[in-house]
Parts: sequence; structure tokens; C-alpha cells
Amino acid sequence: MGRRAAIATNHPEATAAGMAMLRQGGNAADAAAAISLALGVAEPHMSGLGGDGFSTVFIAGDRGPGYCYNGSGAAPAAATADRYPEGLADAGPGAVSTPGCLAGIHAMQRAHGKLPWADVVQPAIALARDGVAATHSFRRFARAALGRIRADANTAATFLRDGEVPAVGTLITQPRLAATLEAVAEGGADAFYRGALAARLAADLAAVGAISTAADLAATEGEATAPISIAYRGYEVRQSPPNSMGFVLLQELKIVERFDLSGLAEGSAELLHLLVEAKKLAFLDRERHASDPKANPLPLHRLLSDGYAATLAAQIDPARAASIPLRHEMPNDGNTTYFCVVDEEGNAVSAIQSLNSPFGAGVQAPETGILLNNRLTTWHLDPSHPNALVPGKRVRHTMNAPMILKDGKVWAVLGTPGADNQVQINLQTVVSLVDIGLDPQLVAEAPRWSSSQPGQEANWPHGGNDALTLEEGFPTETVEGLKARGHQIKFVPPLEGPCSIECIRVLENGVRMAGSDPRRDGWAAAY
Repeated sequence: MGRRAAIATNHPEATAAGMAMLRQGGNAADAAAAISLALGVAEPHMSGLGGDGFSTVFIAGDRGPGYCYNGSGAAPAAATADRYPEGLADAGPGAVSTPGCLAGIHAMQRAHGKLPWADVVQPAIALARDGVAATHSFRRFARAALGRIRADANTAATFLRDGEVPAVGTLITQPRLAATLEAVAEGGADAFYRGALAARLAADLAAVGAISTAADLAATEGEATAPISIAYRGYEVRQSPPNSMGFVLLQELKIVERFDLSGLAEGSAELLHLLVEAKKLAFLDRERHASDPKANPLPLHRLLSDGYAATLAAQIDPARAASIPLRHEMPNDGNTTYFCVVDEEGNAVSAIQSLNSPFGAGVQAPETGILLNNRLTTWHLDPSHPNALVPGKRVRHTMNAPMILKDGKVWAVLGTPGADNQVQINLQTVVSLVDIGLDPQLVAEAPRWSSSQPGQEANWPHGGNDALTLEEGFPTETVEGLKARGHQIKFVPPLEGPCSIECIRVLENGVRMAGSDPRRDGWAAAY
């Protein structure tokens, strides 16, 4: 807790990078840019220059709708559906899509930051050059992705030791990435997508067998848009617009607002049942509509209307769980990173970025040292699906970056990695903050649930089951109450559920209260 500023990220080095910018006189946008780049080095299994990202920005005193920055790359020009007769690859060069993260983050900092761009890149350069110590969380994800890491000699040489997961405390240095970041510091996103650095990256992509080209890189821009938003119990909840699936969280909240949650105990079967059933209905609309709005405009006005929310809420049986397979044979605990900042002036950034799976495609660009995403695996090959693969189209993203306002000021900034689980854990977080009154750290440490529906999973081949997964720690009467309603329960140990919430609350007295999830390497700071 602090009176001036707060940061919550998924890694201590990233939090330190953001704090350094604030202490140098920078604002939330400067801190967010430094965090984004630092996370790509300190948490390489989650995000980086080879991935995508989104950010939602609030500028104190600005009475407009706010700002969102879309840093998601489009499908390469060569990525036609008939190229994949046996389905999409999960790893390797065939899974690599055009990265967009840097385009979005540079556009955000250029529009709202105070410091020179080169300054915000320096912490990431130092981390790549001097090394970051391997954590237990790094080791866990490296074990999960060991096959894809070993499949690429460059990736293995950087992130393994003698072909094995490195011991805790092993320094992971990335000198080639440090040199790339120095070029980014000098030339910004334009160098990365259209300059000399872009030429080196395009050569790297060709050398490993990826299909993104110099033309695909040159066409990538960070897109500035307004957020989408709803009113929820007197608060304004803002979200990333499509191609993000942020609208799903807003729809979930519109549905649960139709129920009086004030009399329901935290962690009770009654409360969990209502939230899970609202999630199922909102995910049905996600499957019907979520896409690149330039290719498939979404009927957001109807999806987020009071009348439609009331219609959906009326379908929830308080005594029985519904089985709602999604319309198409459509993650799982996807691998992404989230961070948030509130500065002294009251500006705020909610941001999220990802390589998709742990260590992305498992392919490291040989000259530039960039670890590449496996985002192509999130497309659908059915041409009738709204998320059908089309060259130049942006894929449906599970990533979303929410923010809560009250009386025209930031009240809370929150979010999490976790693919399909993101909007589920964000739903639990908003309800816990607004309806139950928990503080951010209690929210982050509370036991959580995640629901799966047949056909739900974001990655090819888009499977899923009908399970409700609970972390151990819910009361026995909650578990029995959910079973009595027909939920098919699975259990995971305490703090081994999905996602990694980072959250900041701004109290009435101005104190910034930050909480961070112990399920990964999260770290909150304030001063």
C-alpha cells in the first residue's frame, strides 16, 4: 500500500523496472512500457517481442471514453486454411504468426508517456545482458514445454542446461535479445517492423521456416481504439474491444447483476453456481460471435444490453447446472502475463501480453534472439466459424485488460493470464471486489474455480469437457451443494488452480492497495 503509486506484475524484476520509471519522473504509460519489455526477458515462457498484447489506459482528467491499444498481429499472407489439411501445428515454425506486441506497447507509450522511449527499454536490456535467475515457476513451465524447447537448438541452448531444466537460481542470459532490444531502444517499433531490425527478423523467420515475411511485419501497426464498457452496480467496467474477448466478462457481469449477491456468502455454493452458469451462457455467445470485428462485426449493443442480459439470466436454474456445449467443435490454462499500474496523478494502465503456449512455438529466432509465438494454433479451420483463418485477419484473443471506474476515477485495475480461464477469474475478482468487498491480496489468494464446456478450448483442436474445477479450500457444504446441483467436480491442490491475478485498488483516501498472486512469480509494490 502506498499513497503515490502502485504496480502489480507477474515477476519482481518487471515490477522493479516499472518502479524505476516512476521514480525517474515517468507516469503509468512509461512504467507499463518498461514492464512489458522487462517481462519479455524475465518471464520468457509467457511473453516477449515475439508475441501479442493489449492495454487499456485511463488518463486522469480526460473525460473521454479512455484508450485501448491493440498489439495483436494479423495472420500472415501465406496462412490460408488449405495450407493445413491435417490441422494446425501446436509448436514449431508452422505455428508462428506475425507478432504485434511491440507495436501496441510503443503506440501506447508514445501517446501517453513522459520519458524518452529509449529510457523505458533500458531495464529490459540490462536483464537480457546480465541474466535473470530461474525461478520455481520458470522451471515448472520449462518442464511442461521441455519437448518443444529441446526441438529447437537455439531455444534449448538459451533456456536449458545440458538439455535439462536449469536449477533454481541459474542465470538465464540472452545476449542476442539484448542487442535486439538496443536496436528497439534506438528505433522503436518502426525499426522492428519496417527498418534494419525488421530485415534481420524477416531473415530469421525465413531461416527457421516460419511463414511471416517482411511484408507481414511492415503491415503491422499498433491500433488505438476506445474501450468497450458497461455499468455494474454503480461502477463503470471498461474492457478491451474485439478481437479481444473482453466483451465476455462484461456479458457475465450483466447477467449476474440480475441477481442479488449481497446476501450470498463468499465461497458459497449458491454464489459459485450463479457465476458458473452465467459464464456458460456468455461463452456460448463468445463462440457465436468473437472474431476480428473488421471481418465479422459483433452485435455488441445487443449482447451487452439490459434486455438480453435479463433473458439470459432467466435461463439460469438456481437448483441445476446446465450442460451447454458450444456451437462449433471449437485454454486450457494458457500462458500469458498480466500487469497493472496506477501512478501519482491517477493515470492507470491495465495490460496483458502472451506467446500463447509456454515458450510459444518453442522456436527462437537465431540472429535476433526473439522467442516466437504459436498463435496460429488458436484459429479455426471451419470457414463458417467467426474465428475462421483468413490471411490478414486478426485472430480471436482470450487476452483482455479490464479496469473499474467510479465517479470518473480509477477504482480498481485487475487482470490475469490464463486463456479461456481469464474472463472466469476476472469475473470472480470483480464480484469479490465490488459485491463482497475483499481487498486485492485476499482476492488473489482466495480459492478459485474454472469451468470447461465441450468445444471450449482456445487452441486447436478446440476440445473441452463438462467439468467444474475447484481448488481445495472451499467449504465442504459448498462442494456438496455444487454436486447436488449437478456440477461435475474436479479438484486441484490449493494455489494450483489457473491464472495469476494482479490487482490494484484505489481507496477513497487515495491509498493505492496492490495485490499479487502467489500461484506464479507475481510481485506487488507501492510507495
